[in-house]
Amino acid sequence: MSRNCRTCLPGITYHTMSRCIETKPLMRQKTMKYLMINIIQQAMEKYTFQLIAYTIMDNHFHFFIRTVQGGETISRIMQFIKSQFARRFNQITGRTGPFWNERFKDTMIEFSSDPVKLFFFILFYILYNPVRSKVVKDPRLYAFGSINAYLDENYKSPVKITLHPYFISLGKTFKERVGKFLEMEEMYRKRLFPDVLFS
Repeated sequence: MSRNCRTCLPGITYHTMSRCIETKPLMRQKTMKYLMINIIQQAMEKYTFQLIAYTIMDNHFHFFIRTVQGGETISRIMQFIKSQFARRFNQITGRTGPFWNERFKDTMIEFSSDPVKLFFFILFYILYNPVRSKVVKDPRLYAFGSINAYLDENYKSPVKITLHPYFISLGKTFKERVGKFLEMEEMYRKRLFPDVLFS
């Protein structure tokens, strides 16, 4: 059965996700999560694109990637990241065989009927992944996610994060944007944990 062709366009924000083979926690060790960060850095040096947000979990990852005019396609970017990570993982561990469970899944934000609403919903979905998985109680405490780039103007991210234009449009200053962002985060938290009171 032939696979559907992926839509690859510049100026599009893609939510991408992929799982380890048989959804095994092959990235459980911190060294493997750092390896993924290193591979992302290599991809950014090789290709031109914007990393908007990410979360690396034990058995899968979520990326928000924005393609740019004249840059590489989302397929080329993801193929590089996934193949390089699989090759290095197998090399380090002495493992053989496929590492990833399937083709990466993607959602194109700008193709939605309400791109801004979908963008922020998916952004919080990505950033709150370790909270939903009960790894941490607050995504700010998770070392392999990027929420702090949206909260602290001086945050030193281990991999370059480009703040999305939809976030920039929240206010004239970073402080104004963070204020709106925190309001949306509170709504997301209440939706995620309806029976919990937050101070």
